[in-house]
Amino acid sequence: MCFLRHLSEADAFETLAQAEPYLDRIHGVGLDSSELGHPPSKFANVFEAARKKGLKLVAHAGEEGPPAYIWGAINALQVDRIDHGIRADEDPTLMQQLIDTQLPLTVCPQSNVRLCAVEKMADHNIMAMLRAGVRVTVNSDDPSYFGGFLSDNYAGVAEHVGMSIAEAAALARNSFTASFLAPEQQVPMLDAVAQWLDTQDTASA
Repeated sequence: MCFLRHLSEADAFETLAQAEPYLDRIHGVGLDSSELGHPPSKFANVFEAARKKGLKLVAHAGEEGPPAYIWGAINALQVDRIDHGIRADEDPTLMQQLIDTQLPLTVCPQSNVRLCAVEKMADHNIMAMLRAGVRVTVNSDDPSYFGGFLSDNYAGVAEHVGMSIAEAAALARNSFTASFLAPEQQVPMLDAVAQWLDTQDTASA
């Protein structure tokens, strides 16, 4: 469930209240819509209320908005995950924070290009962030609007940015460890990635 940041925090509280009867089917809340002019701190109170209800917290930050918005999502909202976050590399201290804490970034390469946050896929920094030690994941973002389901995003990065077999496996592992699956639910997924990687190593031997 997501709050729309171009609306007020009062609207977000209304959304949370309307969702109250269904919270047993909702894992978390996010912060979506236009970043610029709507910093995360605008929603600090409703995110605290959502946390007290046991919901996981995520927020769009650092796609259109500056690195300061990523800091805001971390400090003001205390999120469990950042959506996008690709402008983190403009702030070395923030990059180190992300590496040290392993706070996940759910990166959506094709929509980043469609929204002109990145000029072209070859310029995307997702692999540079992965290689620096940031826990990035590959995702799709409203495919009907921006094009490209999950496999298309992987393929686009592989074709235009480049990734090794081991890096493809690392991105897949990150997608499970960054998810809100319980640890025991992650195990078979991580085992499947390891088995796939073994087959790739065998095939290339």
